[in-house]
Amino acid sequence: MNEYQSLMTQRELCNRWQVSEATLERWRSEGIGPIYVKLGGQVRYRREDVLEYEASCLRKSTSEAV
Repeated sequence: MNEYQSLMTQRELCNRWQVSEATLERWRSEGIGPIYVKLGGQVRYRREDVLEYEASCLRKSTSEAV
């Protein structure tokens, strides 16, 4: 897979996480979520950054700090 094939659209990430595009846009403005690439005015997410962010969200207990 080349590096462009590893880029996810906002819609693809929304489908993966089952959230709305508005939620993802709000999270971006608040600095929440994986880092992203902005190309020609369009937001893209590298798969490796999404996987890294998901891994950072893993918790063993509900009492763990977020």
